[in-house]
Amino acid sequence: MDATGTEDKSTIAVVTGAGSGIGRAVATELLRAGWSVALAGRRTEPLEETAALVPDADRLVVRTDVSRPEEVAALFAAVRERWGRLDLLFNNAGTFGPGGVPVEELAYDAWRHVVDTNLNGAFLCAQAAYLQMKEQRPQGGRIINNGSVSAHAPRPHSAAYTATKHALTGLTKSLSLDGRPYRIAVGQIDIGNAATDMTARMSAGVLQANGEVVAEPVMDVADVARTVRHMAELPLEANVQFATVLATTMPYVGRG
Repeated sequence: MDATGTEDKSTIAVVTGAGSGIGRAVATELLRAGWSVALAGRRTEPLEETAALVPDADRLVVRTDVSRPEEVAALFAAVRERWGRLDLLFNNAGTFGPGGVPVEELAYDAWRHVVDTNLNGAFLCAQAAYLQMKEQRPQGGRIINNGSVSAHAPRPHSAAYTATKHALTGLTKSLSLDGRPYRIAVGQIDIGNAATDMTARMSAGVLQANGEVVAEPVMDVADVARTVRHMAELPLEANVQFATVLATTMPYVGRG
């Protein structure tokens, strides 16, 4: 029960980047658990494929480029129209940008694309969710930002991606603090080497800090989805501020 005596039922979610990878895994995990989920992403066809994985669930497909304020506004307006409230935003949409490009060769347009997607897009979605959660009754909700182990330690030639993930940590902390009066819980999940299309190159070999190219272990993306669901289904009085889930033997802790 919340402070007004109304039972909390956290069941309405927005998942960005839901057409593939971690976003698809989290969206289907929530749908199978009985959540109503708005699936957001840049391309309609992959979103429809995600929706088809749980055909009897309550879901909404909204084509959205999170870097465009008007499209983000339309996404959250569609959620309000469909369900009347919002309980969870999984702020997941993101891009690595051009891989393996030294900072001195990184084009400004490529830098801007990563920043616009990973940071500006996360801000726009969090802002829209925050406004909805503050105004709705019962008040409150949860935002989970998808960070990265790059928020703690970079890979070689990853300046744009790493900078945005460090910035996302600051956004998470600020939103978490500012959300306290309104029962808005904000946390972050930092993920390392989940098996998705974006990490397929891990098995072929990835550049290490010492200059070697080494194949890295990966974990099942379903384990990430279960972690997000655990964070999402906590009562608003409890919050996982930061969680790190990674392939156990990936070269991250210590010297690998």
